[in-house]
Amino acid sequence: MASFMCKDIGIDCPFESHGSTNHELMKKFIDHAGSAHKMYVLSADVIFKVQNAIRK
Repeated sequence: MASFMCKDIGIDCPFESHGSTNHELMKKFIDHAGSAHKMYVLSADVIFKVQNAIRK
């Protein structure tokens, strides 16, 4: 099971997500980023940081 937390990329937020694949986690983060952080478009840098912060 893979996991990710916003604080892993320097965002002060208690969001934590778990999923069976990196793709599933990215989808959850994208949904969360839009609704909680008003990040409707993610830069390549943010996507790269999230992908590197995913723990397995």
